[in-house]
Amino acid sequence: MSEFVSIEDLLKRAKTIAVVGLSSSPMRPSHGVSAYMQAQGYRIIPVNPQEEFVLGEKSYASLQDVPEKIDIVDVFRRSEAVPEIVDQAIEKKASAIWMQEGVIHEEAAEKARRAGLFVVMDMCILKEHRKIGC
Repeated sequence: MSEFVSIEDLLKRAKTIAVVGLSSSPMRPSHGVSAYMQAQGYRIIPVNPQEEFVLGEKSYASLQDVPEKIDIVDVFRRSEAVPEIVDQAIEKKASAIWMQEGVIHEEAAEKARRAGLFVVMDMCILKEHRKIGC
């Protein structure tokens, strides 16, 4: 069972967000959302094998390569990539998996829940953060 009980609880208590698919291009939604979350005090860890550094942080090829504890795995990838990301998030003992707007994978979400992760699907973390006013 997840240690978090709501999106508000998750956003207030989480500190580290690994962003899978984070791009260095300011034109990409992943960049804008991550820059906002970073400005709000969250530690952003880019996970993208195509990038070396994003938002001043070293980028990792996969979640397995991230050397620190991850609170939220934020997914900016196509829905078909989600099962592999969920498997890696479970292995890393992340606390939550957050699938951005348009990213939906019911089976992977259920697998994550069974493994004890808090799951958010088809929602924007920036919009939810603003709504709550953390």
